[in-house]
Amino acid sequence: MWKYVLKRVGLAFVTMFIILSLTFILMKLLPFQKPLGNDRTQFSYYMNQVSLGYVMDSRRPIKALGDALFEYTDGSQKKHYFYVMPVMQQYGAWLKGIFTQWNWGTSVYIKPNVSAIAIIGERLPISMSFNILSVIFSVPLGILLGVIAALKKNKPTDHIISTGVMIFISIPGFVMITLLIYVLGYVLNWLPPQYPSPTAPVSQKILGYFIPVISLSFGSICGYARFTRAELCEVMSSEYLLLARTKGLTKRQAILRHALRNAMVPIIPSILAEFIGIMSGSMILENLYGIPGIGDLFVSAMSQKDYNVLFVDMAIFTTISLLAGVVLDISYGFIDPRIRMGAKK
Repeated sequence: MWKYVLKRVGLAFVTMFIILSLTFILMKLLPFQKPLGNDRTQFSYYMNQVSLGYVMDSRRPIKALGDALFEYTDGSQKKHYFYVMPVMQQYGAWLKGIFTQWNWGTSVYIKPNVSAIAIIGERLPISMSFNILSVIFSVPLGILLGVIAALKKNKPTDHIISTGVMIFISIPGFVMITLLIYVLGYVLNWLPPQYPSPTAPVSQKILGYFIPVISLSFGSICGYARFTRAELCEVMSSEYLLLARTKGLTKRQAILRHALRNAMVPIIPSILAEFIGIMSGSMILENLYGIPGIGDLFVSAMSQKDYNVLFVDMAIFTTISLLAGVVLDISYGFIDPRIRMGAKK
């Protein structure tokens, strides 16, 4: 088992390295984004790019490299001509900067000359808090509805839950949050229609969590309910559960000791997969509700073509997806001892 775990973790890091390398090269093939601000601010930015190995600083024009990105005369009357380095040289400098200095570049537009890692670090806890709360809220409620629907199979309770699941699972998250903002925020005025500012009272900030958490949870609740019902119905119709009943166990004992336990084997790992889906889906929701998280940052960086921030944001989502996938695979073996993934026959 441990051999398989180490193999999966190593494969995840190799995959992550390949994805990030290809993403970096493709982004650097895009036109170079020139910074905003006065000449001094731009000069500071380009000198930082020189230190990163992405831009060349020349004292004279180089016709073979085309037009210079920026020309500047410093206080000592020295001329500076900045040119983009070849992509593969930038890639080598990027690898060196990460492994030696943990330097992922600086922002161009969102926060000029501020480290992209620092910008992500400010916003990541906000996004994680919303997503974790939505998982905590949706998992028990979704599983509970699924269990009730399975125990009341083909009865009015089952039909009501199944119909509600089909309706709500088909509604996109951005439609749900728009509806909640309109009804709860503007019509009823119960909750803030936009995410409160950092200077807002604590009570207002707490109320600001309700709309996005509910919006993120609707799809998850429906998914868990449908999955739990299907698994539990299949387990309850199995032969070993019938054998347990014939040996004298009551229906409640058979369900709690055997049916639920075996039905949870595929359900519990799916929580990790659902968390990945929520993280990717929260991009649009954060942008609509004005939440200063990494989802909203991703949209802003893409629209403003702030490639360094966009790249680090993509790296965060890639890392979460790959590591969660590893935990998802490994968890099967720990949940059910009969499963030994990667074991030899």
